[in-house]
Amino acid sequence: MNNAGDDFKAAVQRKGSFLQTMRAVAWSFFGVRKSSGYEKDIAELNPVHVVIGGILAAVMFIAVLLGLVSWVLSSGVAQ
Repeated sequence: MNNAGDDFKAAVQRKGSFLQTMRAVAWSFFGVRKSSGYEKDIAELNPVHVVIGGILAAVMFIAVLLGLVSWVLSSGVAQ
């Protein structure tokens, strides 16, 4: 168990920027990513940033969908 804790502490200390993380999350939402880019992300990105970025991206995606549905319904197109 101590080894897993040490691995997590080492992963959290990675120096990948939050912008790099958001870029990786965006590519993940599209579902296209080269394996070399994926390996680079695994080595450089902070896993805490990845979780936070994924949650933010999911919330933004849902907000955009809700806004789009609201706009379509209020425009009278879908009666």
